[in-house]
Amino acid sequence: MKNVLVIYYTQSGQLLDISKNVTQELENSDEINLSFYEIKMKNKYPFPWDKKSFFNTFPETFLQIPQELEDLDNQMLKESYDLIIFSYQVWFLSPSIPVNSFLKTNISKSLLKDKPVITVIGARNMWIMAQEKMKKLLLSNKAKLVGNIALVDRHINHISVITILHWMMSGKKTKYLGIFPKPGVSDNDINEANKYGLTIKKALMNSNYSKLQSQFLKMGAVKIKPFLLVMDRRANILFGKWAIFINSKGPTNSSKRQPFIKLFNIYLSLAIWLIAPIVFLLFLLTFIFLFKRRKEDKKYFSSVLIKSN
Repeated sequence: MKNVLVIYYTQSGQLLDISKNVTQELENSDEINLSFYEIKMKNKYPFPWDKKSFFNTFPETFLQIPQELEDLDNQMLKESYDLIIFSYQVWFLSPSIPVNSFLKTNISKSLLKDKPVITVIGARNMWIMAQEKMKKLLLSNKAKLVGNIALVDRHINHISVITILHWMMSGKKTKYLGIFPKPGVSDNDINEANKYGLTIKKALMNSNYSKLQSQFLKMGAVKIKPFLLVMDRRANILFGKWAIFINSKGPTNSSKRQPFIKLFNIYLSLAIWLIAPIVFLLFLLTFIFLFKRRKEDKKYFSSVLIKSN
């Protein structure tokens, strides 16, 4: 009997739906014992969000400052597993606060040590640098990343910005104004996530994950878009400066940092609607000259490898 644990945090329920579909083949097997553990915050985040609450999480999210959790004495976390599947959301180009907080606990270190881990991402579109941070967090827990599946909103960047805000602020995964597409990962992609189950099961039963990610890639588990990678990298640099600056003004909900949170909100809007199109134009103009680097980046960021520096 093989034991598998799925660790997840979700607000809307989308990530749980994805996780259940990814593991459907495991759930149906008499040879596998599948368990789900939901990360729970002591101070729960609202859903739907309001703008103030959402942007107030930015410094702590980006700087990966852990917050207090509940239910860490759950018996599931004291068992030994043959495989751990870690499903997570991306907040502000980083693993969400609940996920980051869990991975910085002592219980996480004992649970994940020397264990194979598959990451499952549910995101809008930019997840690559968040996954790099996730790789480092898993490495700090001495876990072995063996596979990654990234499900994203397939619509163009500016359309998905509008629709995701509608979803976050209303709590409804519906067509905004009746004309925009539904936000988030499509129902079709969520339903088709069950295609990964058999591949995972074979690797699990053979205790051999050496070819798992290459098999995932053939199935379309990861799509690297060079322009979004450029945006992700540059935004991480700027977000880092903003996060350090705002965090220096006081803790979460401190009145001293609220004006700077609002300023960041304005900056982010300008970056999305004005700066991003300019960056895209520059990207097109330099694409041929940087083709080799783009190709190398695509290969690396599609993999489960982690750079030493």
